[in-house]
Amino acid sequence: MAGQLQFDLVSPERLLLSEPVDQVIVPGIEGDFAALPEHMNLISLIRPGVLYVYKGGSAPERIFVGGGFAEVTATGCTVLAEQAEPVGEIDRAAAERAIADAREDVEDAKDEVAKAVAQNELKVAEARLAAAVEPSSY
Repeated sequence: MAGQLQFDLVSPERLLLSEPVDQVIVPGIEGDFAALPEHMNLISLIRPGVLYVYKGGSAPERIFVGGGFAEVTATGCTVLAEQAEPVGEIDRAAAERAIADAREDVEDAKDEVAKAVAQNELKVAEARLAAAVEPSSY
């Protein structure tokens, strides 16, 4: 399988990446999957985790995504992320504070909807800290 695919990573704030790449590993809701050139069409929800972008034979670029969805075609992969930032830019102290705040929000939730929202925020905060602390797995 030769060639590259067009990769676009978009967050609510901005377009983070738009370039040809060799491969992207996406944290899908049902497990990680690799998007490669000539990939079968696919749409998937993504879970909070690390997205790996491979290009030019160098070490992958690691980007934390806080959920969203991915669309893969034979020529490209587009990820619309609810939150995205390079793993190297994650402030560990701020990530730890976000976890503590989210835990408080879970405890203080007044109803099931508020509790579910707070639990989701906690899950994202924990995944963000894990991305900053854990070594690359791919």
